[in-house]
Amino acid sequence: MLSTVDGVFRPSADKTGIDRSWMRARPAVVVRTRTRSKAGQRARRVLNVIVAAIALILVSPVMAVIALLVKLTSPGPVLYKQQRVGIDRRTGSGGNWRRRVDYGGKLFTIYKFRTMYVRQSEDQVWAKPGDPRITPVGAFLRKYRLDELPQLINVLRGDMNVVGPRPEQPEIFVQLRDQIDRYPERQRVLPGITGWAQVNQHYDQNLDDVRRKLSFDLEYAQKESAAEDMKIMLRTLPVMLFKSGSL
Repeated sequence: MLSTVDGVFRPSADKTGIDRSWMRARPAVVVRTRTRSKAGQRARRVLNVIVAAIALILVSPVMAVIALLVKLTSPGPVLYKQQRVGIDRRTGSGGNWRRRVDYGGKLFTIYKFRTMYVRQSEDQVWAKPGDPRITPVGAFLRKYRLDELPQLINVLRGDMNVVGPRPEQPEIFVQLRDQIDRYPERQRVLPGITGWAQVNQHYDQNLDDVRRKLSFDLEYAQKESAAEDMKIMLRTLPVMLFKSGSL
């Protein structure tokens, strides 16, 4: 996962001990992308929902086995739930955003198979090879991107598409938005399980990796279509099989 520029997310806490440093009001960010037809957007969404529904049916036996392995090999829940930043549908100056805090997009709960040991302290640091927080089963799941399978449910719920920029945590999003130009522009499309950045780059390990990933995300945002999504879905299969990319 991502963190601050020095590799460790070290939030400040208020008197209650709860970090609120990232929950500050910000003006609405207006980002313009090329206009797309509503028919094209509907076709893209329909494709993603159909693929997610079929995939969920096909992999449900695999998901059942994974859930059992996660439960038997380490204490804690099977699924890992976390808040992420979704699509930003604001338009024009001021947009339609009424929250006091600008989170960068609509917040939603993402689902993954748990790949780490349960700990009371969960400081956000860069993922790295041999990370001691990762369970043996979790290492296998991450290696073949199988921990992402529960996000097919997120696709059916409308939080995500199969294809799109990977959604980030709110507090990390705020930090990256402050450090990387044009970072909020990736929120103009629904986030995805896989994406153009994920089939071209490995897991993020530093801020430069995030900048490179952003360039792929922005390229996708300009070209998004049902045909583009199908191409990325097909390229995702060898990424999973040969353990490349960063799904």
